Amino acid sequence: MVNIALTIAGSDSGGGAGIQADLKTFQELGVYGTSAITAVTAQNTHGVTSIQTMDLAMIKTQIEVVLDDFSVQAIKTGMLVSADIIWTVANAIKDKEIPLVIDPVMIAKGGASLLRSEAVDALTSKLIPLATVVTPNIPEAEVITGLKIVTDADLNKAGEHILALGAKAVVIKGGHRSSAPYAEDFFMSTTGERFSVRAPWVDTKDTHGTGCTYAAALTAFIAEGQPLKEAVFSAKKFIQAAIEDGLHIGGGHGPTNHWAYGRRSTEEKQAEGVVLIG
Repeated sequence: MVNIALTIAGSDSGGGAGIQADLKTFQELGVYGTSAITAVTAQNTHGVTSIQTMDLAMIKTQIEVVLDDFSVQAIKTGMLVSADIIWTVANAIKDKEIPLVIDPVMIAKGGASLLRSEAVDALTSKLIPLATVVTPNIPEAEVITGLKIVTDADLNKAGEHILALGAKAVVIKGGHRSSAPYAEDFFMSTTGERFSVRAPWVDTKDTHGTGCTYAAALTAFIAEGQPLKEAVFSAKKFIQAAIEDGLHIGGGHGPTNHWAYGRRSTEEKQAEGVVLIG
């Protein structure tokens, strides 16, 4: 049996994030990747120069034809740009009993806005209630919840808020808490399960596409049938390897190394420093 995942996201001409990062990650993890493109960006490691959204009917048709023909085991959403696109995507997948990973992409690494302000309400009211798991970083979680996140108590409150919106689980990524001793992501679910995954900080500027890549790895592991806790831990190990073994290409925020995890030996994977707490 071939495991299949669908990514619904924007195209990154620099190849480090978006559809390109998702498909590379799926391939590296042995999952067949399908896609529906929501927008095309002109960007490189220095930033986003231009964004062109796709026609709504075309977005809808891409999703429909993939789901009509392929036995998709997991779906990931990424850059959705506008409220209209979010509504289109949500309506196309709402009746499908397929695990959904939502990466609420809002800001590019170079600072460009990838989600219009009016789209946040659509994200919270229409798409998040469909989610198996939502994977915001701290700034994204602050926008979604309207809360300022500084302490662990703030993280817990924000996570509970996102669960109250209808998501079954949430992973709040801690990469923006640079003062913390670890790069630590916090998981909570409606079942009451709580844990975190920690990894050592890496001194690098090659972090473009980390959110996309992490969520894509999580989607792939879910498509392979891993339980959610195991899939989160596995995804953290995948992105840690991708950050540690940087490619050092481009003059700005370079992409992560999507093939790093697959090239590591079993012993290296076990010793990479990622720890599950709880």
